[in-house]
Amino acid sequence: MRGRLLSFGFLLWMNTLAAQSVHPKLKITPLTDHFYIYTTYNTYENSKVPANGMYVVTKQGVVLFDTPWDTTQFQPLLDSIQVRHHQSVIMAFATHWHSDKTAGLEYYRQKGIKTYTTQRTDEWSQKNGAKRAAFLMHADTSFQVGADRFEIFYPGPGHTDDNIVIWFPKHKVLYGGCLIKGASDTNLGFLGDGNVKEYVHTLKRVQQKYPSPKHIIVAHSDWKDLNSLKHSIEMAELLRKKEQP
Repeated sequence: MRGRLLSFGFLLWMNTLAAQSVHPKLKITPLTDHFYIYTTYNTYENSKVPANGMYVVTKQGVVLFDTPWDTTQFQPLLDSIQVRHHQSVIMAFATHWHSDKTAGLEYYRQKGIKTYTTQRTDEWSQKNGAKRAAFLMHADTSFQVGADRFEIFYPGPGHTDDNIVIWFPKHKVLYGGCLIKGASDTNLGFLGDGNVKEYVHTLKRVQQKYPSPKHIIVAHSDWKDLNSLKHSIEMAELLRKKEQP
């Protein structure tokens, strides 16, 4: 009897390990050169949903784009970056006010990391009780960190009123956040804070400004298919026509 219990306990332990390996709390995937995509998970409409963020390793430190959606992963992400790259995070940017992007801003600010959002995002964060950044961007701007330059671009309302994208001209990496959906997605996701009428125009501005990206990073889907922006434009156009009186 004792042997059976031990066998059952061992199988239960193995099943738990297998489940954890299928759904890790934090996954880090190399993108190209010194760019990395990190993924955490949360529950939305009774489903486990991934949330992708990105970080870039420079000689001056690591720059983080969006914070983990899973609040238990704020420190593990910092620890993983330190162990993997022997570098600390020095800056963190959030691409709109929803918690899957801003949840860790206050935590990281308390760690001495410079946190950034746009003025528009800060206003929405303040209205909705979301975490806020220490530094605000009042217009589209560029940053130079080490050898890497990146641009902050506000193309207009879409997923939210304040969504921005980030562009790395040297590497042609477009970080689209929640504004751009995956190439296999069947809809534009949550639109409770979105602008259905303007969404397609906003996406077309992104396409016109950055016509030839080598990588497009989206928030909640597979980011390896470059058709994501084109597909998002098509879905937004169909939705706009459907919503017209």
